[in-house]
This record gives sequence, C-alpha cells and structure tokens, in this order.
Amino acid sequence: MDITRTFKDTKYDCLLFDLDDTLYPLSSGINLACRKKIEEFMLEHLHIDETEVPTMCLELYREYGTTMAGLKVLGYEFDYDEFHEYVHGSLPYENLKPDPLLRNILLSTPQRKIIFTNSDRAHVVRSLKKLGLEDCFEGVICFETLNPSNNPISKSQVLCKPSVEAIVAAMQMANLDPKRTIFFDDSTRNIASGKEAGLHTVIVGRSDLVAGADYALGSIHNMKEALPELWEPEAKEQLEQLVAVETAVLA
Repeated sequence: MDITRTFKDTKYDCLLFDLDDTLYPLSSGINLACRKKIEEFMLEHLHIDETEVPTMCLELYREYGTTMAGLKVLGYEFDYDEFHEYVHGSLPYENLKPDPLLRNILLSTPQRKIIFTNSDRAHVVRSLKKLGLEDCFEGVICFETLNPSNNPISKSQVLCKPSVEAIVAAMQMANLDPKRTIFFDDSTRNIASGKEAGLHTVIVGRSDLVAGADYALGSIHNMKEALPELWEPEAKEQLEQLVAVETAVLA
C-alpha cells in the first residue's frame, strides 16, 4: 500500500468510533462497574429508593439513551461534572490493556478518525491512554462537546446518542459528509439512528447484522478482513486508471 495515499482515494473520508465496548470488549468489566456507580449515585446523591434504583436505572437508559439524560428529564438536580467524576473516577481502568494490534490498524488507515461517545472527556482520555490509542484520533466528540456549559438548554436536557439530533450535531461539528463516513458502535439503537442520519454503519461485538447495520464485526480487530475498502482505492478510480493506460497504448 502506498502510505502517501490520502483518504480521498478511498470510499470513506472519516471513521467515526464509539468508545466503550467498541474499542475495547464488554468483558473488560468497565460497563458493569459504570452501571453500579450510577446506581450508587442515584441512591446516595439523589436519595432514590433503593428498591427502585436498579430498574429505574435500566429503564431510563433504554428510554433516553443514558440514565443521566433520563434523570434530568425527570427533574433531578445535580452537577454534570460531579456525576461524571463519581461514575467514572474509580472505574477499573486497570482492566484496559495496551492494544498494539488495534493501534497499528488505526494508524494504517488513511481516513480521519474521530471518537463519538456519550461519556465525558476525562473518561475518554483515561481509556485511550490505557489502550495506548491516545494519538490515533483527530478529535473527540463527547458529553461536553454536545452539551456545552454555556448552553442554557443543556441544563435540563441532555443531547446524546441514540438521538438522531445528536448524531447530526456531531457530523456538523466535525464537518462530516455522511455518505463518506462510516460509524462503528456496539449499540443496536445507535446503529439504527446512525443509519437514519445517513451514515454507513458497523455494529461491533456481534457477527450478525442488525437493523440499520451495513457490516457486523465480532471484534474491532476484524476491521481489515471485513472492510478492505478502507485501505483500497475506489473501483471507479482503478477503472479510470485502467482506461487511461489502455488509451495510451492504443495511441
């Protein structure tokens, strides 16, 4: 492969990646630990009845994209930074190990690469550092990006995946063309919304296609086998070059 080639030679301009359970596996235990910390926050800081917390936490997540977003809709008052520090501050990040294979895959692709997560920036920084991927991405679209502190609306309404509005906002912020962007996520809801927003989509962590998914990856490490077009020039360009050569020979 010609390493001087740019993403303009390929089908896609940008690779948009979710973080949690996408760039590292569910088996890390981060997801479960995060949910337990959210439940603790609901119990200790919001004084929600202990018997209601587990079901309420899950139902709000399903209804609003994140439990935090649901709590805000219900009128609970709390500081976003305090919530994120409580939930993410003591997660078992030691379970995340450097991933040189994924690092090499990411660095070998010519496209722009951007993280798109509902998590806060501090969690993204900690996770990418543990994975050894901190310099593999052009930028991060996260909670603070979608919900700036100077926006009065964000005080009571959280913008997050799987909202199509959140996905469109992310594309606008990063100046992405959905027709030339491919979105990797482990959530079936996020994938469906990504497709509705016009993105090419890849469900990660399962081998079967789900609604809205163009590709399915059992692991993010399977990118090169499942998506060789990320590295290969577009067929149209190859055909044009072939025609040009044949024309020159005939002449």
